[in-house]
Amino acid sequence: MGDHFNESTATFTSEGTGDQAGRYRPLDGCAVQQIADAAFQVLAESGMAVYSETGFEAFRRAGARVDAERRTVRLSRSLVEDAIASNPSSITLFSRDGRSDTVLEGGRMHYATGGTAIYVLDPDTGECRPSTVEDVILNARLVDVLEHIDAFTINVFPHDITDKCDIDVNRFFHALDNTTKHVMGGPYSLAGCRKAVRLGEMIAGGADALREKPFLSFITLIISPFKIDRDYGEITCYLARERLPVVVPTEPICGTTAPITLAGNVLTHVAEMLAGIALVQCVQPGAPGICGSVGSITNLETMDHLGGPIERAMLNAAVAQMAQHFQLPFYSTSGTTDAKSMNVQAAYETALSNLLVGLSGANFIHDAAGLMEADLTVSYEKLVIDNEILGMCRRVLRGIEVNDQTLATELMIAKGPGEDYMVEDHTLAHMRSEFFQPELANRDRRERMQSDDDVLARARRWLQEFRAQPPTSQLPAQLREQVLRTFPEIKIPGVPVPAERNVCKSPNVKAFSSNRKSG
Repeated sequence: MGDHFNESTATFTSEGTGDQAGRYRPLDGCAVQQIADAAFQVLAESGMAVYSETGFEAFRRAGARVDAERRTVRLSRSLVEDAIASNPSSITLFSRDGRSDTVLEGGRMHYATGGTAIYVLDPDTGECRPSTVEDVILNARLVDVLEHIDAFTINVFPHDITDKCDIDVNRFFHALDNTTKHVMGGPYSLAGCRKAVRLGEMIAGGADALREKPFLSFITLIISPFKIDRDYGEITCYLARERLPVVVPTEPICGTTAPITLAGNVLTHVAEMLAGIALVQCVQPGAPGICGSVGSITNLETMDHLGGPIERAMLNAAVAQMAQHFQLPFYSTSGTTDAKSMNVQAAYETALSNLLVGLSGANFIHDAAGLMEADLTVSYEKLVIDNEILGMCRRVLRGIEVNDQTLATELMIAKGPGEDYMVEDHTLAHMRSEFFQPELANRDRRERMQSDDDVLARARRWLQEFRAQPPTSQLPAQLREQVLRTFPEIKIPGVPVPAERNVCKSPNVKAFSSNRKSG
């Protein structure tokens, strides 16, 4: 497999990792082409509203038909096709230890956290409370050791950081300080994004080193329907110029910000995600853009956004199919639930969506573990249990290996009828690799079970034991001290932050969470 993005300061591909998927296809071949043609038509005839000045000018210079008064740009099919061709078809999101790189291409699939929840279920009291810096730390620590979660998409908002310009550097620092897996997150301001990039460069050992093996990436947003707003647009343009991986997801909701039909929602997704890729490529040809899907449906009784319906998984699987049609790296969504506690609903909604979207071959599936309550809340017990669900999903994706060794034809003939296989070398050679071995599921017979030994109780005990272990920084001590001197605004739990600060406007968290649940 060749390099799709390789310049003197950047290489974004590596030997493939991740589960090979692509078995679930909700769209037939004719539908794929019909949706693709319709998306080109929508962008050419209706277009996008673009409120980012940098983005608007980039589109104009690239040949888009612009209306400065209405802030609209219409993108010809050839312009969009050129952008697709210019965007890397394979992007590697690197881990710092090299053990869990995530390769975004074709049908390769990886699971990650995500969501930027604004609440957590407190692991001590069980009560729902606003999330803090300490929750960023604990989530990163957990992801670092949960083997079936490939990357840490920063999944909670730190309410104890009151300056908007400080949110990003705090979130990214505490993520990088507590996991060596790839870290992805959504910036809250352009100034904050610049700080996070500078932080990454310090940890990488320089700007070129970060771009050669980017161990952090960023998420912005297309605002459905068909709008690139000022802030997200400017951040997207900045990251494109910096040649750092940027996800430009879209979140159309059936019946509110997209047509009520699943097909209409998929078309909205595709047109908007192609516009996001076009924005990245018009600003900086060859920059590593990642298209994304966070769509869902509504509760028809209240028109509220829903996190757990099976149609959400179907939508994201369909958009994964479209991304593969265009050969674009793809960021998707699964694993969410509308349950308010770790119960049966949470388990089946999470399992079904993670399996379906995983089977579709979506490259980077965020929200896959820990989220509930329509993406607003993180449960630590659910994060641990979801890790086991993801392990089962991965076993399904691995399929059944058929060769001379696994068929064991000669062994059957040699043994003959009526003989068992319990002590055969073949059994010993394959018994540990053939099956998924759960750590939480209780497979004991009823008479051997204890009353408090179910999955949830086991997850809680595991979590309690894990939290009793002191945190260990994943950064060299000298580098960590240098970072903290450079960014005194980073909040260390138990240590006061200096009062002399250039205060930015505080974020509107409620407005943010209602518009964007992508990271």
